[in-house]
Amino acid sequence: MKYIMVTGGVMSGLGKGLTTACLGKLLQARGLKVTAIKIDPYLNMDAGTMNPFEHGEIFVTEDGGEIDLDMGHYERFLDINLTKDHNITTGQVYYEVISKERKGEYLGRTVQIIPHVVDEIKRRLRQTALKSGADVCLVEIGGTVGDIESMPFLEAARQMRLEEGQTNTLFIHVTLVPSSGTGEQKTKPTQHSVKELRQLGISPDIIICRSATPLTSEAKRKISLFCNVWEHEVISAVDVKNIYELPLVLERENLSSIVLQKLGLRAGNIDLTDWMKMVSKMENASKSVRIGVVGKYVRFIDTYLSIYEALRHAAAHNDAKLEVKWISAERLEKTAEALQELSECHGILIPGGFGPRGAEGKILAIRWARENKVPYLGLCFGFQLAVVEFARNVLGLEEANSTEVDPSTPHPVIDLLPEQRGLKELGGTMRLGAQEVVIEKGTKAFQIYGSERISERHRHRYEVNPDYLPLLTSGNLVFSGKSPDGKRMEILELPDHPFFLATQFHPEFKSRPTRPAPVFSAFIKAALDRAASLS
Repeated sequence: MKYIMVTGGVMSGLGKGLTTACLGKLLQARGLKVTAIKIDPYLNMDAGTMNPFEHGEIFVTEDGGEIDLDMGHYERFLDINLTKDHNITTGQVYYEVISKERKGEYLGRTVQIIPHVVDEIKRRLRQTALKSGADVCLVEIGGTVGDIESMPFLEAARQMRLEEGQTNTLFIHVTLVPSSGTGEQKTKPTQHSVKELRQLGISPDIIICRSATPLTSEAKRKISLFCNVWEHEVISAVDVKNIYELPLVLERENLSSIVLQKLGLRAGNIDLTDWMKMVSKMENASKSVRIGVVGKYVRFIDTYLSIYEALRHAAAHNDAKLEVKWISAERLEKTAEALQELSECHGILIPGGFGPRGAEGKILAIRWARENKVPYLGLCFGFQLAVVEFARNVLGLEEANSTEVDPSTPHPVIDLLPEQRGLKELGGTMRLGAQEVVIEKGTKAFQIYGSERISERHRHRYEVNPDYLPLLTSGNLVFSGKSPDGKRMEILELPDHPFFLATQFHPEFKSRPTRPAPVFSAFIKAALDRAASLS
C-alpha cells in the first residue's frame, strides 16, 4: 500500500480536497486503483449535526455516513462509492480510545496522546486503506498546519513514514502564493508554512502552490531553495473557472509522473481522453439554461455543492451551459420583486433543508412553478413541501403543513417517521444512506430511470403521512416511486405538467461528471425545452 498524505498551510479553504481528488484522478488515468480518506480534526463524531454555514453541505455516503463536502469531490472525480470509514474525526478517535480504556484494554497503563491516540489514528488509516484493495491511498489531513487540533494526525503521518518506508509514503503540502498590488508573487507564506511543518518532523516531498496566475520561474526557484525541494517538485495550481480543468492543469506540471517516480510505482501512460471531452463539452456547449435554486443558505453556495455539480453534469450532458440563479426563500416571503426572479428562470429547484425558516417562500415558489407550468424539481424537503403546496392549493386544506414546520397544523400531510419518535439523540439517527425505491411503470419516473428498482441515498426524519394518501392521490398527484413495502412515498409527479417531479431521496450525491444523475438530466432537458419555447 502506498500512502499519499496531503496537508495544507497558510489558510483554510485552499482546496486540499480538490487537489486530493485531482491527484487521484490522474493516478486512476494511469491504470492504478485509488482510494481516499478525509481526516477532520474536529471533536464531532461526524458532520451530521453541523450547521451548513460551518462546513458547507453534508455529503451522504451509500452506507449512511454524514461527511464533509470533500467526500463529494472524491466520489465525483474518482467515480467510486466511499464509506463512512473513509472519514476519520477527532471525536471518533477519542471515543474509541476512551471506550477501550473503560474496558481495561490498556492494562492499567496511563492513556496518552502518544502512543494511544496516534496508534488509533494509524490503525484506522491502515484498516480502511487495506480494506479498499487500492494501490494508492490518498489521505487529506484537514485544517491548517499549526492548528493544535491537527497535531495528533500529523504525528501519525510522521510515524507512518518511519514504519511504512520512504518509498511507500509521500507528503504533499498545499499552500497559497498571493500577489502584491504590483503583481509580484510572494513566497514567504509558503516558506513559513513549510517551516512549521518541518518543525513537526515532516518535510514535504511536493509543494502545490495555489495562485491567481501561473508561478513565475523566480517564485519556483525561491520556494525550491527555502523549502528543500527540487524546482520541478514545486507545482503551480493556478486558479481555474471550471474545477474539472484542474487535473489537466496539474498534469501539465507533470504531477503524476513525479508521484510515480517518488513512490517507485510502475503504471501505464496517462489517458485523460474522456475527461478532456467532458471538460470540452462544459466549455463549448451551444445552448444555455437558467435554473432558479430557492433555499435559505443561498449566500453560501457550498451548502448546495452537490446539487450545483449535479446541475453542471446534467447541463453538459444536454449540450448546455448552466446559469444558476440563487434565490432566497425568505426574500420570497417578503417582497413581490423576488417572485419576478422566478419568471427569469427556465426551471425551479427546491433543495433539501430543515426547519420553518424560509418554508413559506419555498411553498410560494412551488406553487408558481406548478401554476405556470415551469419545470420543477424538488429534493427531500422540496418533495415534502410540494405535498404541502398541493394539499393547500389544490385540495383546499388551507392550513396543511409538515409537523416539522408547524407542530400544531390541523392537516399534518408530512409527519415524523415512526422510528424517529422518542429519539433522544440527533447525530446519526436520521433515515440515512442508500435505500431501494420501486418505480411504477408508465410514469415519468420510470421513463427517466428505465428501471422498476433503483437505489438512492436518503437523509430525512419526516415523510408523507400515510393517513392522507387517499386524499392526496384523489387529485392528479401521482406517487410514482415507493419503498419496497409500499409504505413510504419516494417520488411524486404531476402527469398534466411538462415536468413536475420531486424525490424524497438525494439524487445529487450519486451524480458524476461523465454520468449525470438521471433525474437532473431529465430536469435540465425540460428546462431547455422551456427556454426554446420562450425564445
